[in-house]
Amino acid sequence: MSQVRSDKKRPRGRPPSQVARKRALSAAHDILMEEGFGRLSIEAVAAKSGVGKPTIYRNWANACELAMAALMVAGPVDLSERDGSLKSSLTTQMRTLVKAFATTRGRQITMALAAADPESEMTKAFRNHVILSSREAGRGLIERAVQKGNIARPDDIEVVLDIIYGPVFYRLLVGHRPLDRTFADHLVAAALKILE
Repeated sequence: MSQVRSDKKRPRGRPPSQVARKRALSAAHDILMEEGFGRLSIEAVAAKSGVGKPTIYRNWANACELAMAALMVAGPVDLSERDGSLKSSLTTQMRTLVKAFATTRGRQITMALAAADPESEMTKAFRNHVILSSREAGRGLIERAVQKGNIARPDDIEVVLDIIYGPVFYRLLVGHRPLDRTFADHLVAAALKILE
C-alpha cells in the first residue's frame, strides 16, 4: 500500500484561534485605555482575557507589539470590500488612523515614541504594526483601483505611499497641527489628485 506524502509541513503547535486573538486584543485595548501604556503587559492581558500567554505570544512578539495593535482596535477597519471605492476606503483608513492617535493614550504613545531609541521594541512595533501595516493596506487599495481601471498604475508606488502616509506620521510626531477628521479628509483629497 502506497502512502501519499505531502510536501507541506504542518506548523508546530495548535493553530491560532481568532476568538482567542480577539479576546486578547480587546483586553489589551481596555488596559491601554483605562490604565495606560505602562500597565499593559502580556501577563495583565492574559489575566484579563483568560487567554494563555503562549497564545498571546503566537500573535505578538512582545507587549509593545500588542499595545500598537490594541491602539488600532479603536476603530476596526475592513478594507477588503471589493466594491468600495478608493476614496471611501482610503478615507475610512485615514480617519481610523487619525482617531486612534488623537486619543489621550495615542498622544501618550506618540510622546513616548518621540523620546524612544529608534531600535527599541516600542519603535519597532510602531514601525511594523502602524506605519508599515498602514502602507501595505494602502498599497492593496491602490492595486485594487488599478485592477478595476479606476486609476493608472503609479510610476513609483513607494513614493506615492510616502506622500499619502508621511504627513500623518509627521504631524503625529511633530505635533504642530491637530490630527483630526478634517486633516484625514484633506489628505485623502490631495492623495487622489496625485493618483488620478
